[in-house]
Amino acid sequence: MRNLTLLTDLYQLTMLNGYYEKNIHEDIVVFDMFFRKNACNGGYTIICGIEQLVEYINDLHFSDDDLKYLKSLGLFSDKFLDFLKDFKFTGDIYAVEEGTIMFPKEPVITVKAPLYQAQLIETALLTIVNFQSLIATKASRVCYSAAGDPVFEFGLRRAQGPDAGTYGARAAVIGGCTGTANVLAGKMFDIPVIGTQAHSWVQKFDNELESFRAYADVYPDKCLLLVDTYDVLKSGVPNAIKVFDELKAKGHKPMGIRIDSGDLQYLSVEAKKLFEEAGYTDLSYTASNDLDEYTIASLKSSGAAINSWGVGTKLITSAESPSLGGVYKLAGSYDGDTLVPKIKVSEEPEKINNPGFKKVVRIYNEDNMAEADLIMLHDEKIDTSKPLTIFDPTYTWKHKTFHNYTIKELQKPLFKNGECKYVSKSVNEVKKYVNNQFNTLWDAYKRFSNPKEYKVDLSDNLWTLKSDLLDSKKRL
Repeated sequence: MRNLTLLTDLYQLTMLNGYYEKNIHEDIVVFDMFFRKNACNGGYTIICGIEQLVEYINDLHFSDDDLKYLKSLGLFSDKFLDFLKDFKFTGDIYAVEEGTIMFPKEPVITVKAPLYQAQLIETALLTIVNFQSLIATKASRVCYSAAGDPVFEFGLRRAQGPDAGTYGARAAVIGGCTGTANVLAGKMFDIPVIGTQAHSWVQKFDNELESFRAYADVYPDKCLLLVDTYDVLKSGVPNAIKVFDELKAKGHKPMGIRIDSGDLQYLSVEAKKLFEEAGYTDLSYTASNDLDEYTIASLKSSGAAINSWGVGTKLITSAESPSLGGVYKLAGSYDGDTLVPKIKVSEEPEKINNPGFKKVVRIYNEDNMAEADLIMLHDEKIDTSKPLTIFDPTYTWKHKTFHNYTIKELQKPLFKNGECKYVSKSVNEVKKYVNNQFNTLWDAYKRFSNPKEYKVDLSDNLWTLKSDLLDSKKRL
């Protein structure tokens, strides 16, 4: 495992040095990680990367080489560098379970720790969780558009480097993909790997039929042929039928074909006609070629015969929305045992954070459908035997009262006093958790365009605290 302690912005370290010099580095503070806008301009975001965050926190330490490099920068005193020799995370971290569906402004991760520790982890925390959450959400959208058809992640060669390709594959499977072409990801995360041949295989042989026969000879029970190297309908499909007939005569069952170019709707429909005339009624028709949720939805609505999808570039890069803008903001600082709430004021209302030490509660109706989330102060309680009224934090006259409802607190301890409390789950377990949550969301929140906005409200106490702080800042 790589030591990622220096995976940080320089200003984190200059601030740590400043906190140390001013003797405030041990002050206990509260930071929140949240995002202001859903991934992919959609109606929800799937949080991913929590396991890698835990691995990072568990391995936090400054090696001798790290300290030697920092000394060479000429920015830090020997006394401060000596202090870093014994660095170890000793605070608390609360986070939603990996795979949790979340919405803007909600605390995804809350860190309560000495200031120098909480500050150092900001950059790595954001880069780990932002990217994987983005790809998990993109994959969820792509799989939703496929309406139950298997979707395979094919994006490694177009990813923004090896880490993005590998951890992106993990996130894609968590988001709903059946498997990945990335062999390293398969090994690291125990997820299915998928692949057959490329056009170079077909081109290497003297003719297409010979290439198909050679592949069928090596993989008689996993024979899925790429039929668009020369001409799908005049060459690829007729040659595939010949090879499938030969396999069938030997007692093997052909898998199907892949089409990687051209008019996928027309070619798939015509190819299926030819195969069915030849007696093949249960083949896999896989399509690739720069697919995304919009293209897949269009192909399905136009009657394409495709029943399996290989999605690469636009998934692994989340092409039309290439970043999740998760942020990490100071929400409070302790004076002894008393928390002093902190707020960032901005002319842009969306950049004003919610102050204090908080938690998030999800409210479900009697049919176990998610109706709203409530951000509350950490020590607040809800009596579910009584009606619960929430209100829009901006349009405060808009209310909703729940009678028959249940609640779930979304954050759980990852670390307490520096001790890891996280219980690792397999990628498949996280994927199932995502699917179960997805079924509690109304379809209106899943739309690709103009999704309904999910209700995220503030408790009375938090709303009052925030309003009072904003009023006090106006008088400064």
